[in-house]
Amino acid sequence: MRLRGLLRKEALQILRDPSSIAIAFVLPLVLLLLFGYGISLDARRVPLALVIESPTAETASFEASFGQSLYFAPRRMPHRRMAEEALYSGEVSAVVVLRNDFSRRFYDPRGAPVQVLVNGTDANTARLISGYVEGAWQAWLGQVARDEGVPLVAPVVAEPRVWFNAAVRSRNFLVPGLIAIIMTLIGALLTALVVAREWERGTMEALLVTPVSTSELLLGKLVPYFVLGMGGMALSVAMAIGLFDVPFRGSFLVLAGTSALFLLAALGMGLLISTVSKNQFVAGQIAIIVTFLPAFILSGFIFDITSMPRVVQWITQVIAARYFVAILQTSFLAGNVGSVILPNAAALLLMAVFFLGMTRRNTRKRLE
Repeated sequence: MRLRGLLRKEALQILRDPSSIAIAFVLPLVLLLLFGYGISLDARRVPLALVIESPTAETASFEASFGQSLYFAPRRMPHRRMAEEALYSGEVSAVVVLRNDFSRRFYDPRGAPVQVLVNGTDANTARLISGYVEGAWQAWLGQVARDEGVPLVAPVVAEPRVWFNAAVRSRNFLVPGLIAIIMTLIGALLTALVVAREWERGTMEALLVTPVSTSELLLGKLVPYFVLGMGGMALSVAMAIGLFDVPFRGSFLVLAGTSALFLLAALGMGLLISTVSKNQFVAGQIAIIVTFLPAFILSGFIFDITSMPRVVQWITQVIAARYFVAILQTSFLAGNVGSVILPNAAALLLMAVFFLGMTRRNTRKRLE
């Protein structure tokens, strides 16, 4: 009966204070739009300088292949020095040079070399551009061979198959990870700020003098915001599938279960923060520093964990978002892969029990 009264009190407080609803629904909407459209690991319309020392029919055909590509925005330049200056100044990201003997050597068994200069300041983009140029070269060679009715002679023919993300869209990989990062922040803020606000307003003292037990008090805080968090999670998944066109190949039931485990861990972190700080501003800063930033950097959302130093890899094992990112990316792109989902779900369960247990231990019905 007391617990029912606490739940009703929290529900009324949520309805009268729209900030909780804004955190649960507006914040994920805004962050998903900002991050979903703002973060991309793809390279599109790369500014490319083309230097053709001796124009011929072959070089014109090769130049046209770049113009028809979605990956390049080619610019013809008269000589190499101008192209290099454009590369130095950042006007272009790559330079392709076809020497004056290109057409003559094209039919030579030894082949015609094509020089490619790439701005390597951003190593990831440089690798992408190099791969795109090589792909354009191979596609053009295949087209020439088909037009002339001869087979394309190559010592090795690679036939790649891309599993789980055949379109190689970085958004398919990033958006599920974004959901984990955003829900980490939202879960911590929902409880940390709300409880801190009650301390500031003096309503927490009124609760502490009632006959409710500590467990009932925590459940009264946890359950309503768990429902709000799951609503925010549902909104985020709907946006990922409907707005960003990310495929979902797993089970919604499995996703709901693992999301509940993760949200319990995130809410537990928020409640634990609220036992340390009774000021909204301080609680918000702690939530961002302790939950959002580590989740953004150390969860594998953008940076590959296996590429990190060994010590940092150990640290990532205490980041709840790491396990949820793996579950989400697997559920969306690969499906219900038990060998991935079950161990990560078990880790989330342990973390939820730990944070909620620490909160229960540190929560006392006293004012000091």
